[in-house]
Amino acid sequence: MAELQWNAETLWQQLEPLLPGLSIEVLPRCESTNTLLLQRARAQDAQPCLLVAEEQTGGRGRMGRVWHAQPGASLTFSLALPLAPRDWSGLSLAVGVALADALDADARIGLKWPNDLWLADGSDRKLGGILIETVSNDGELTPKTPVASAPQGGASGLGRPGAGRRIAVIGIGLNIAPQAQWPQAAYLQEIGVPGDAPLVLQRIALPLVQAIQAFEREGFAPFAERFAARDVLRGRTISTTAADVPDGVALGVDAQGVLRVRRGELEHRLASGEISVRPQAARKGS
Repeated sequence: MAELQWNAETLWQQLEPLLPGLSIEVLPRCESTNTLLLQRARAQDAQPCLLVAEEQTGGRGRMGRVWHAQPGASLTFSLALPLAPRDWSGLSLAVGVALADALDADARIGLKWPNDLWLADGSDRKLGGILIETVSNDGELTPKTPVASAPQGGASGLGRPGAGRRIAVIGIGLNIAPQAQWPQAAYLQEIGVPGDAPLVLQRIALPLVQAIQAFEREGFAPFAERFAARDVLRGRTISTTAADVPDGVALGVDAQGVLRVRRGELEHRLASGEISVRPQAARKGS
């Protein structure tokens, strides 16, 4: 495999005006970019950092899932930055919107609540994922959960208006090329997104930072319409791990990023990132 050219200086020039003090690091191999940045955050390192791993051996996802990203076949990175939105609700959805819009203007990339990018061709194949974790100013780590409605922080006050500034670590994994170990996965090359992992990062980094900062100012509401245009669950019968809503019909998300589900005559709202939701007709391994 040819050596990847990350052009970190060019990325830094684009992003540093928005994130003063930003550092950009590229590692040939690490267990998990999220884990490494969380360790730094717990040690009270609050400087913004974009950390890329060419090979990630223990990448973490929702519900304790682990995967191995091969060099060149995937783009895996995490962005750590201090954030203080009025309400954390819908952050992972806003990140998904920013990524999908930057990569694809033709709605070939769909978004699955709360934190996945799928092909929007009905195949229910996963193209990428998002994992958001936060650390408070005193180094307290929230449990391993994406921010669908809010980071799950128990008594820490996350997700409520007035919750304080925290260090958010936003982990992103995108499939660039096919991998033998994930034969069912979708990848960007099959829908004509050009470039290798460094070029894809160049394409998405600035829109991603701009979207996160817009979310901090305005919340999820400005992203809601764009999410709805790519929502792969809306109108479909789904299964969930929520005890009181084992199944139902997805009705889309509200202005806070909460998933609306109709079961019988009642409408339920699913807000926790720890809830797993899947369309009942999804392919195995998607």
